[in-house]
Amino acid sequence: MPVVSAAVCPHPPLLVPEVASGAAGDLDDLRAACLSAIDHLSAADRLLVVGSGVAQQQYDGAAAGTFGAYGAPGVRVGAGDPVLPLSLAMGAWLIEQTKAADLPRTYLAVPADASPAHCLELGREIAAGNDRIGLLVMGDGSARRSEHSPVHLHPRAEMFDTTVANALDRADSAVLAALDPDLAAELQAAGRAPWQVLAGVLEAGLTGNLTYHAAPYGVGYFVAAFT
Repeated sequence: MPVVSAAVCPHPPLLVPEVASGAAGDLDDLRAACLSAIDHLSAADRLLVVGSGVAQQQYDGAAAGTFGAYGAPGVRVGAGDPVLPLSLAMGAWLIEQTKAADLPRTYLAVPADASPAHCLELGREIAAGNDRIGLLVMGDGSARRSEHSPVHLHPRAEMFDTTVANALDRADSAVLAALDPDLAAELQAAGRAPWQVLAGVLEAGLTGNLTYHAAPYGVGYFVAAFT
């Protein structure tokens, strides 16, 4: 099977200490979980990073991203003009601090409103390739988990995130594939489309292990590793 390992991480810019400033320590546990999950991708021959974006687009490994919009203009990844959406820039930043940093990589942005069927087909195409791929899937859960969330509390947010967490832990492709895009949009769950790409990959068989699930700022964050 060409996808030899996979990881799921969230993409809050606050994971970058220069962005979080004095609050950087608040996400130490989440940052450590992300780096550990990505370390497991180092046995692959190359990395593919999948995250949400405005349109579907593939970028090569030299593509750049910046955190200037989040108050840290000196923190960037890659070279050239910053073209990576936040999800992929955050993935690149995390990779650079792991054992997988030296592997060649490509990035794939998936439209946030992509249909489940399209996402699943993308995942199946990835799984059908010939390379030994380490897949990093970037995505946040609901941004409506508390009254202090970026958007006000939604009564279905916690159940939605719990469903995702359980599916990741069990590598349950059917549950991930069945996530409702309209509900995910209402809950502002940015990871829905990337997780459904992962669902297409998981149909070929990987074992999951959820290592982090919390909503420290009213946004659901998950970390999982698959082998």
